[in-house]
Amino acid sequence: MRKTGSRLTVLFEDPFWVGICEREFEGRYEVCKITFGAEPKDYEIYDFLLKNYDKLRFSPSLEASEMTEKRINPKRMRREISKQLQNIGIGTKAQQALKLQQEQVKSERKSHSREQRDTEKERQFELRQEKRKEKHRGH
Repeated sequence: MRKTGSRLTVLFEDPFWVGICEREFEGRYEVCKITFGAEPKDYEIYDFLLKNYDKLRFSPSLEASEMTEKRINPKRMRREISKQLQNIGIGTKAQQALKLQQEQVKSERKSHSREQRDTEKERQFELRQEKRKEKHRGH
């Protein structure tokens, strides 16, 4: 049986507060970056996730390693939480997934702008042809 899990890490990336939302589902790993602006309160983050989770654009999925769930001593858990709070940045797997998403969006944007540029060139060409025809009509 596969486990499903998600994690939201909120951190400060100058000049904004950013949330990294990671999720594992059916052996696939996806990540999404959320920009909050000013420092969000816990209830604001919860409200944002409730209202906008379905609108989040997650990265293309990567193969995920199997999640293991172990019972952890409460003192050890507290130490690990404080260590994660001290740790600045995001995991390398999340960074790779975000980079992949960024490259995908970049290529989409490039192709879209190329199409716009081509249609504009075509339109300009048609206008020039119309002008040439008008000149030869003898008005």
